[in-house]
Amino acid sequence: MRQRRFVQVDVFSPEPTRGNGLAVVVDAEGLSDEQMQQFANWTNLAETSFLLPPTTPDADYRLRIFTPSREMPFAGHPTLGSCAAWLHCGGEPRHTDHVVQECGVGLVEIDRGGERLAFAAPPTACAALPGEDEWRLIEALQIDPATVVRSAFLDNGPRWQVLELDSAGAVLGVDATLVKWPDFTPIGLIGRHSDGVDCDCEVRMLAPSSGMLEDPITGSLNSAIACWMAEEGRLDRELVIAQGTVIGRFGRVYVRAEGDGRILIGGDVQVLIDGELRL
Repeated sequence: MRQRRFVQVDVFSPEPTRGNGLAVVVDAEGLSDEQMQQFANWTNLAETSFLLPPTTPDADYRLRIFTPSREMPFAGHPTLGSCAAWLHCGGEPRHTDHVVQECGVGLVEIDRGGERLAFAAPPTACAALPGEDEWRLIEALQIDPATVVRSAFLDNGPRWQVLELDSAGAVLGVDATLVKWPDFTPIGLIGRHSDGVDCDCEVRMLAPSSGMLEDPITGSLNSAIACWMAEEGRLDRELVIAQGTVIGRFGRVYVRAEGDGRILIGGDVQVLIDGELRL
């Protein structure tokens, strides 16, 4: 057991405490897998991340991400939050305009040249959601089938069953308490807002298998949806995505396609706690 730098940040909201909280152990060398998992279980946050030296010269640091019950190969809010914590604690990237993170899905580039940090969406496999799975979701969530515009099965490390509904109102009206089975693949919902609203779409992520009914703001899901939209030629401008509305959060995710083919997923990060941890 020794003293380690510890930072807690709030990700994907301009308003502190209204985003998605993340615990970051800044110098995690020497911790075992069991210790990391136990600490992540103790924090009881959606994810806890651990910063380590990279194993490749192409990366600035290596990141491991744990939920209270398992390790994740990639997740969006830990990527942005951990990068912000690393920079806050004096990390010096090899490049002036971006940081390179090593994690379970490989190398992820985080752009720091804009107004806010933004990670490059990792490759996403997009496939049709089998009809029986779509109907299982519709029936379980008591969704009017007429409101379902399209669906997909997406995989960018985490795997997602996604339904696009015909409006943000339809997305906000879904009752997350209806999802009670423990073995269901995480469910993503997206719907467009009407004109005159300060964001383009509403997203929700329902994940009963993770131990919570609904995730506050989910960078990896928004990343997968953005890649799906781009693959179908529907990502034709920068989008602002709202998430967490139903559970009292003010999440804002900024999505833009770059000319070089990258899709960037950005958001604000607030450092709320900076101290030391004995672990």
